[in-house]
This record gives sequence, structure tokens and C-alpha cells, in this order.
Amino acid sequence: MPTDSSRPVSSQIRLSHARLPATLEIQVMDEYGVMRSQSIAAERALTVYLNRREIVTLMTLGADPEALVVGYLRNQGLIGAREDLEAVFVDWEVESAAVVSRHVPEDIEERLGRRTVTTGCGQGTVFGRLLEATDARPLVGSGLRQSVLYQLLENLGAYNETYRSAGAVHGCALCRGDQVLDFVEDVGRHNAVDTLAGRQWLMTQPGVEQPGVEQPGVEQPGVEQPGVEQPGVEQPDSFYTTGRLTSEMVLKVAQMGISILISRSGVTQNGVELANRFGVMLIARAKGRHFQAIHASGRLELDAVPVPRPGDRQRAR
Repeated sequence: MPTDSSRPVSSQIRLSHARLPATLEIQVMDEYGVMRSQSIAAERALTVYLNRREIVTLMTLGADPEALVVGYLRNQGLIGAREDLEAVFVDWEVESAAVVSRHVPEDIEERLGRRTVTTGCGQGTVFGRLLEATDARPLVGSGLRQSVLYQLLENLGAYNETYRSAGAVHGCALCRGDQVLDFVEDVGRHNAVDTLAGRQWLMTQPGVEQPGVEQPGVEQPGVEQPGVEQPGVEQPDSFYTTGRLTSEMVLKVAQMGISILISRSGVTQNGVELANRFGVMLIARAKGRHFQAIHASGRLELDAVPVPRPGDRQRAR
């Protein structure tokens, strides 16, 4: 097997463009016995192959499969460098994604043989020793103002389109200050974070080739192509998820170089411990004007402390 220094490097990554609608319509009967149309979340199986080796089958909406696949392989440590990635082709007719890489880990068979079933939706999986043997280093922690957090939570309410129409999905967002840079919904929160990771990773890759593989009858007007470098793209300083803050979520965000993780849900013990290791500030149970901040000393500026209302839980002093 050639060494890293001897492997050829190309600036071209060939990507299909196989996005499908995130929802579909069915007929339901309501509590009054009236038949009506209802949007439901799509759920499609996508089996990922890396250099013809079957890796995993993901259940997904199918809204951005190429980014999902790349982000998944990247977060699992199965692709280490962008220059190794040659092509990602998704074919919904056979429900598969074929990924071609110039290099795979030498211990890939061992990694594929050792899996940790996590607490994620749909039983998220971490290959091998990923939770222990990760190259993510402690981050330089960025700060956050309470007023900015409140405005961000308000702004996020405009982005959960699939959840509002169909439910049954999780959402994740890349954010900077109080602005939402990118938002993804999928049937599981790990799919959503993997898709964002894939988009972010590909966005910095210049000269990505788009063959334009299209699905019959599906139009994608005005969609940014994943992998095309966008001039002046802002880098995120926080990550939002609707799901729990578990160890795997913290690890994936740390791998993206983001040191603030926000959720409307709660935290787990391993999530708290791993966040401390990587310097990630956790903002849990963030709804309305309420939140629970962890590892926030010196990083969270309380500049918008709400006035206590009757019925609010009083904290011990």
C-alpha cells in the first residue's frame, strides 16, 4: 500500500446530484372521520459502499445524500483527507451510494468488526475505537452572549419546514452568532449532523466536479451544489441540534472544530465528560428563555437575564 506522501492528489471530486423530496403526501382520517391529505417524512434506505466494500445502510430522507455519505464516512474516521476522495455516486434505483477513495485505513476490517451501539435515533453506530482514538484536539473555546443565544433560538424557528409539515424528523444547524448558516433535517439527528459535516468538509474543496445525475421528475431550483467553494463563506462558531447531547454528538461537533453545542434536549454523562475533554460548551434544554449551560465558566456572558416569573423554578442560593 502506498504511503500518504506517494498517493496521487487531485483537485476534482465527482459527485452525483441525487436529491429527493423530503416529504410525500398520504391520505389520513382525522378524529372527525374526515379524509384529508397529510405530509409525512420520507424514509429511504441507502447502503454505503467504500471501494466496493459494504459499510452501512442508512435510513434517510434523501434530501442531500452525497453530503450525508461523505459526512458519515468522515465522522467514522473511514476517510481522512479530502484529496483521497475521488467520487460519490448515489443511485436510488438500487438504493446505494458508491464512494471511491484512494486510501482507506489499514485497520478497516478491524474497525468494521468492532461497533459501539450508541443512544442515537435508529441506534447510531461508532466504528472501532473512535470514541477513544480520535485526532480531535481540545478546542480554543469561543464565547457566547445570552442575548445572542436568545436571538438565535428565535431565528431557528423559521427553519424546521419538514418538522412543521410532517413531524418525525430531527434538525441540526451550523450557526454564527445569532445567524443560521445552514440547516438540515433528517429522520435521525446523526444523519443531520453528518450531512452538515459533509457539506462543510466539501465546501472547502475547490474544483469539485458535478456530473449532474438527476432523478426523474425531481426539480432542484436554486440549490447550492455541495462541494463547490463559495466565496466569503462564514465559518460557524456554534452547532444546534434538536436531539440529546450525547458523547457521539459532542465528538462529531469537536471534529468539525466547533466549540459551542446547543440543544433543546438534555445531556448524558458521557456527553458532559467528552465536552470537558474537547473544550465544548454545552447549552442544554434551550427553549424560550430557559437553558442549562455546562462548561460555561468565563465563556457565557449573562447580558439578558430574564425577570423571574411566578411559577418559575427558584434556584438554591
